[in-house]
Amino acid sequence: MQRTRVNIFTVIVLASAVFLSGCDQNQQVKAPASQPTPVGVITLTNQPLMLTKELPGRVTASQVAQIRPQVNGIIKTRLFTEGTEVKKGQALYQIASEVFEAQIATSEAAIAKAQASIANAKAKAERYADLLAIKAVSQQDFDEANANYKSTQADLLTAKAQLKTAQINLNYSKVVSPISGQIGKSSVTAGALVNANQATALATVTQLDPIYIDLTQSSSELTRLKKAIANGEPDKDLAIHSAVELTMEDGSAYPHKGTLQFSEVTVDPSTGSVTLRAEFPNPENLLLPGMYVRAVIVEGVKANAILVPQRGVSRNTKGEPTAMVVSKNNTVEARVLEIDRTVGANWLVTSGLNDGDQVIVEGLQKIAPGATVNAVLDRINC
Repeated sequence: MQRTRVNIFTVIVLASAVFLSGCDQNQQVKAPASQPTPVGVITLTNQPLMLTKELPGRVTASQVAQIRPQVNGIIKTRLFTEGTEVKKGQALYQIASEVFEAQIATSEAAIAKAQASIANAKAKAERYADLLAIKAVSQQDFDEANANYKSTQADLLTAKAQLKTAQINLNYSKVVSPISGQIGKSSVTAGALVNANQATALATVTQLDPIYIDLTQSSSELTRLKKAIANGEPDKDLAIHSAVELTMEDGSAYPHKGTLQFSEVTVDPSTGSVTLRAEFPNPENLLLPGMYVRAVIVEGVKANAILVPQRGVSRNTKGEPTAMVVSKNNTVEARVLEIDRTVGANWLVTSGLNDGDQVIVEGLQKIAPGATVNAVLDRINC
């Protein structure tokens, strides 16, 4: 009886095992095969790209003239209105000129006297020359007469030089502007005593049109650009005298474009930067010396640039930029990149990607290198 019960239990256990095994086999047969993961991709295309750089800068006047007197005297009249535009050669101050006029008269009298002395000395020298020929005078007497004639000629030259100096001083009594521009306030009034080459300027004239922008660029960036130009990467001819765009202090765009003039040949040791100068027209006087601005300069054109959306680039554990690329057999391949700069919402890639590569930009969180994917064109970047 007991043996019969054991046999029945054994049969039940075996039957249950067979049943469960059959269920597992049915489930394995019915389990669907794994499907490729759909991902959004973009197809890279080489394209020409104008390389630009935004640099900080300060506005600098193209010309600044500090007006100082070149003769001593009393300011008789101020001939300009403070804060207005003045022209090159325009009279700004009149210094009392009576002393200089008297010096001219004195010099003219000295010339007349020298001319009279020359006539007398010349006649005497000629007579002594004739007398010397017949031994009527000594050689010493003739030499003295001839030397006196030459001395009177020198006196005439001296008198003429003094007259020219007096005329120059008279001209300097009228202080004129050496450049065209806007004049500031006057540091003196009528009746003030001024001296030649004094330290204090009478006024300052600033030329605002055209105007300069002194830009600052790091020496490392300039070196990198020069190496790239040497390797023929950007078109260097476009960067020469290229247009420069300007952003004002309030963020607005300056209405006129400028041109890049030159770059300094020395590096500032305190900042490690070099100075570039751009010239801008300034007819409305919107730009004033000392203002802070930002300028966009053209560095050149890269003929075959590769641009990748920033959302398609991540960093690996080493901090290197990487992108996931769909290979020809529809598997995911990780690429380590070298990137140059951002261009809008894209990275400019210099190494790691090629024309025609399909870069994954959607579904990155669902894949890993080696996974099989179904590439779908990403409509956002079409």
